[in-house]
Amino acid sequence: MDYNEDCIKGLLKQVIHPALGKSIIELNIVQQIRISESNVSLTLVFPNNNDPLRSSIKRACISLLKEKLQGNPAIEINSEFASSTDSQKESGILSRVKNIIAVASGKGGVGKSTVAVNLAVAFAKSGSRVGLIDADIFGPSIPKMLNAENERPFAHKVNGRDLLIPVERFGVSVLSLGFFIDSQDATIWRGPMASNALRQLMKDADWGELDYMFIDLPPGTSDIHLTMVQTVPVTGAVIVSTPQSVALADAIKGINMFRNQNINVPILGLIENMSWFTPKELPDNKYYIFGRDGCKNLADEMNVPFLGQIPVIQSISESGDTGLPAILQDGISSEAFKSIADRLLIEIIKRNTQKDPTMKVPIKKHKKLIK
Repeated sequence: MDYNEDCIKGLLKQVIHPALGKSIIELNIVQQIRISESNVSLTLVFPNNNDPLRSSIKRACISLLKEKLQGNPAIEINSEFASSTDSQKESGILSRVKNIIAVASGKGGVGKSTVAVNLAVAFAKSGSRVGLIDADIFGPSIPKMLNAENERPFAHKVNGRDLLIPVERFGVSVLSLGFFIDSQDATIWRGPMASNALRQLMKDADWGELDYMFIDLPPGTSDIHLTMVQTVPVTGAVIVSTPQSVALADAIKGINMFRNQNINVPILGLIENMSWFTPKELPDNKYYIFGRDGCKNLADEMNVPFLGQIPVIQSISESGDTGLPAILQDGISSEAFKSIADRLLIEIIKRNTQKDPTMKVPIKKHKKLIK
């Protein structure tokens, strides 16, 4: 045997983490190297739970070591995840959630809630512990999208406090104001009441330990958005838009809101919904009825990741009405959501590795503009 730990590390410098652009040695992923006469074992410690690239990285390590090491030793590689040190630990609200992802849009009617539901279910399907808060207080639609309109959450005591038990659907823990009001009633509230409702959904529920919490925000930039960033440290935001100019103009406002120096929430990516129309009877045809590549071009202009495109397919609309998310069905739309979820996960990994944790926005008292 003419190799040692330094030799193993030198070889593994050739294995690059595709999402992070650095070798697994630089990222300190390779740990606990053990060498014997006929065996080499090591542990790969990934910084984020459910890294989608862990299997391919493990295979690359095994292949490289088998090729380069003399004597044909047995290669044993284990993988695990580093313990969470995320920013949520400093806050009592959602303190056991590793990543809080805001799903936003500048304009209404672009399919933001549909995207939020399908991303949450996609992450849950991969084995992650996932929560979903319907923060669209004035137009809660997620209960219908998950076939949960008749659900009424119960409460139980945790350390002397009465906490709501989120509704469970397709592996996702869900809370929405829609569970507590009649679906045909209008929510006629001033801003402070809506903000307080959002705080209650976040802090007065037994969310437990979660890998990802998706927060489906109302359209635009409002009190709800400000309440969210003042209440919890948001890992990053996803912006949903259609490719038409009027929607893109509002998407720019949404991106700039999160990029504001007083808010400073990273943009994880831009998703283009309703990219093209494909008739059911002509599955190979694409009709760009709202314009072509508008979000892709905007992502390039504003230097934000482009996560992908979702076509206008009849099954997506039907899935929202029947309460069975498109991600759980076969077809073009399911593949689109799967691809976007994979790219989003990579962007979350990159964000958590390369940037400092997000801080909550401090609440400031402003002077009256009009006396």
